[in-house]
Amino acid sequence: MVEFLASRAEIPVPKIYLIPEESPNAFATGRNPQNASVAVTQGALRLLSEDELRGVLAHELAHVKNRDILISSVAATMASMIMWVAQMARFSAFFGGGRDREDEGGGAIAMLVTILVAPIAAMLIQMWISRTREYEADASGAAIAASPQGLASALQKLENYSKRIPMEASPSTAHMFIMHPFTGGSLMNLFSTHPPTQKRIERLLGRAA
Repeated sequence: MVEFLASRAEIPVPKIYLIPEESPNAFATGRNPQNASVAVTQGALRLLSEDELRGVLAHELAHVKNRDILISSVAATMASMIMWVAQMARFSAFFGGGRDREDEGGGAIAMLVTILVAPIAAMLIQMWISRTREYEADASGAAIAASPQGLASALQKLENYSKRIPMEASPSTAHMFIMHPFTGGSLMNLFSTHPPTQKRIERLLGRAA
């Protein structure tokens, strides 16, 4: 199935891995199509039909074709740099002789904004890029699989079962999975690397219509 989809996507066949995990999920990794890997959990193989599995694999191959792993890495690096600058500004505020410039109210406000707002802004930008790439991988994956219905159905199943069987994944790799492996409330969804599943399904079904 992966060989067939890779041929349709016009990329080299990636390495394929099976994750001994009951929580249904999948991810792709690799800096370019020539060094890519696709991994699927045992739970996903048991849960998904052939059409649904094809949609999931096509989604992951779309990430490879679109070089989303590289884009996400660049975004994470930029976010880290912004947070580093904010950290340096915090040290500067504590040890930079701020008492001598108490009259510079504008500078103090700018410093406060940098310290408090910059890290949050960096994180939100990173989340926005990640969500955008997920939508694009859904659309490209539907084109590779020649049908959006399989992926739409798979996303609904993955959403339902991932809540019942949470996955033990690292927060640093959570953005790589097709379905966010953690569960949480509305606040966590705000900072999630994945768009809401129902919106993804609606977009896919809209393409089908």
